[in-house]
Amino acid sequence: MGGLRHIIRLAVLILLSALALQLYFLSRIAFMRFAAPESTTFQRSEAWRLMTHAGPMNWRQVWVPYAQISPHLKRAVIASEDAGFAEHSGVDWDALEKAWERNQKAQERAEQINEKNIQAAQKAIAKGKQTVALKAPVQPKVFGGSTISQQLAKNLFLASERSFARKGQEFIITFMLEGLLSKQRLLEIYLNNVEWGEGIFGAQAAAIFYNRAPASKLGAFQSAQLAVMLPAPKRFEKKRDSAYLLSRAHTIQARMAGVDLP
Repeated sequence: MGGLRHIIRLAVLILLSALALQLYFLSRIAFMRFAAPESTTFQRSEAWRLMTHAGPMNWRQVWVPYAQISPHLKRAVIASEDAGFAEHSGVDWDALEKAWERNQKAQERAEQINEKNIQAAQKAIAKGKQTVALKAPVQPKVFGGSTISQQLAKNLFLASERSFARKGQEFIITFMLEGLLSKQRLLEIYLNNVEWGEGIFGAQAAAIFYNRAPASKLGAFQSAQLAVMLPAPKRFEKKRDSAYLLSRAHTIQARMAGVDLP
């Protein structure tokens, strides 16, 4: 009987802790209706990384109101990251399903290539070769289906590791964000906190760093160039004139006319 009581107490404690955590997230989000978040979990982790591993920290971030961000940039980011932003309730289930299918196919292709490499090495050993150079395992390319709201939920509160528990918490926070904040406020917070390069956060900092102009003055193609950097800003920071980015920017610019802003 004593063991059962201990298990019940532990279960109740875990449940109350989980509830307290959700109430913490809820209160933080409710506060964001009136005040901008001082920083995000992702930004704090990046600040720590830069301070401890990258020498002197060069940090750029300036909050600007929604009205002072170019409509071109708003349309470009929506067109690039989340075309259904204005319509969905936080999660684009069709996009998630497509991403899952693409990831499964990518995983299968990687496993096939790795198996062929192993078999080739085994054949070489069987033929009596003394040294065999085994190719490094191929890692599958991961495709995301996250909406702007999900990205914001993750960056605001969660760590970067991948797990079902973290993804579940991301969904809960996403629905809190969508329930308590307007689409316009969500986009405003996202654009002021998203990463655009090493130590570069937010539309104003990115516009000044890359275009020597405030976020309010960005043109259509400049905005498209910034939007296509978002999936991998550190990688694209020094490749902004690459053929891929320029081509992708033209594609995004063509889609921007069909984007409705919140």
